[in-house]
Amino acid sequence: MRRVPEFLTAAFSSPVVSPLEVATRLVVAVALGAVVAWIYRRTRATSDFAATFPGTLVLLAVLIAMVTQVIGDSVARAFSLVGALSIVRFRTVVRDTQDTAFVIFAVVVGMAVGARDPWVAVIGIVIVGFAAFLMMPRKREAAAAPFVLNVRIALGHDLDDTIGRELDAYLSDRRVLSVGTAKQGMALNASYTVRFRKDKAPDDLVKALNRLEGVQGVEIVARDETDTMA
Repeated sequence: MRRVPEFLTAAFSSPVVSPLEVATRLVVAVALGAVVAWIYRRTRATSDFAATFPGTLVLLAVLIAMVTQVIGDSVARAFSLVGALSIVRFRTVVRDTQDTAFVIFAVVVGMAVGARDPWVAVIGIVIVGFAAFLMMPRKREAAAAPFVLNVRIALGHDLDDTIGRELDAYLSDRRVLSVGTAKQGMALNASYTVRFRKDKAPDDLVKALNRLEGVQGVEIVARDETDTMA
């Protein structure tokens, strides 16, 4: 009877790992995943990412560490995992290419911990973190939280002539979202994404615009809570 080749028996066997060692690796994955999430939060504007994304990075690091330990040196398990994951469909689109880089970052950190190479993860976090902070936009202070400004003015008034001077005085940046008629064509609605100057507040702009002739309504809301005026 022929002996089974050694490389085949090795592919279907796995080393025994104690539960304590498995738990230790997963705890380390949680800690290093949290560092990845912290770097992400510190190098990205709050308005640029979903609130759940940093937590997803932590969970991703832990899950990949688990997967790496399950696979071990088994080729059969690796192919089985590929087949299982091919069934899964993710519908959420990553909003930014830098977010994709952080997803890969968390995956690699989890893989390094699961493969018993934590120093690869630690050194990688230091270097990638330094690069992320180095490439962080310089004027983050000026990029205050974005708002949506909805203004209604009476028909017959020029939009820019009516409110343009006040907007320039209170805002560091503004972009037109939409312009349309309201009240059966008797008024004009305009929506802007806006960022306020450091020394200006939203309520001050509302008061200033309401004092202008022709302005019928003003509304300012956070960008994530945007509702157009009725």
